[in-house]
Amino acid sequence: MRKFILIAVSLACFADLQAQDPHFSQFFSSPLTLNPAFTGKFDGTWRLAANHRDQWPSIPKAYVTTSGSVDFGILKGKIPKGDVFGIGFSGLSDQSADAALKLNYGSVSLSYHKALDEEGYNTIGAGFQATFSSAILDRNKLTFEDQLTQNGFTNPTAETFSNGTGQNYTDLNAGILYSGSSNGVNNYYMGVSVYHINKPNLSFIDKTWNLASRITIHGGGAFPINDMLSFNASAIYQMQNKASEIVVGGALSALLNGDETNPTSVYFGSWLRVSDAIIPYVGIEINGLRIGASYDINTSALKAATASRGGSEFSVIYIKRPAEVRGIPCPRF
Repeated sequence: MRKFILIAVSLACFADLQAQDPHFSQFFSSPLTLNPAFTGKFDGTWRLAANHRDQWPSIPKAYVTTSGSVDFGILKGKIPKGDVFGIGFSGLSDQSADAALKLNYGSVSLSYHKALDEEGYNTIGAGFQATFSSAILDRNKLTFEDQLTQNGFTNPTAETFSNGTGQNYTDLNAGILYSGSSNGVNNYYMGVSVYHINKPNLSFIDKTWNLASRITIHGGGAFPINDMLSFNASAIYQMQNKASEIVVGGALSALLNGDETNPTSVYFGSWLRVSDAIIPYVGIEINGLRIGASYDINTSALKAATASRGGSEFSVIYIKRPAEVRGIPCPRF
């Protein structure tokens, strides 16, 4: 019964809201799905990032989302010192309603950041992203009103899918990002991104459903408290058609080995999705590898259906650093 309710609600939302994007609670660990301007914006040679989210585990396979990306700087010897020219490649797979609906994305990103000072501590940049996407709807996992009889769901459905059960489309995304530091140690940043600029059609029944543009405003920073402790904070506001969310929070990090160039650190903190969930977070970082884990605890009216189990999420970010690191403060959370 739960599975049927989930499919019905998912399809109703899909129709009414003209489709919405998958999202991560650890948005700060999925840079290329947050803002294309993050491409190449880190202190190192190249960066790998991966996220996996299982939402509403009390309803088996309700929403399962996995993403991965790699990005790096290019033309480092041919652009002004302090500038960053980045390129990145990313992919995402999202399955909902026990894989009744499957979405797959592949993207290429470019960004350029211009240094505003000689050290490159303060930069402003823009990024662009082109995406090829496919959506697959499995009719065999769907049930409709006209199939319901006194013996259960038995009758053939009268629903027709004039556009088929597979849709491919291209997508355009863009963003801007400011990153700064007042002393070469702390970092603060703010960005704005727009995904689905071209509002591609994603319809299985008619031509009226389009992906609404997603507008995201985000910011954060890392602020040392002393030689051992730092506070890392971030916040995000997203709006897509009739849906919106605000997530805000932070984590305290402890440097265990005293080496800021190749740190061994632990992170403890929490984020809040306003009017929806509390999101405790723990993480560990060793020599450029950061692993994070979080769990959404539902606080909204939905907690009755989910038993307050909003979903688990895991993230991995690895930054390959050369032997001599410049130590430029860059966005981390």
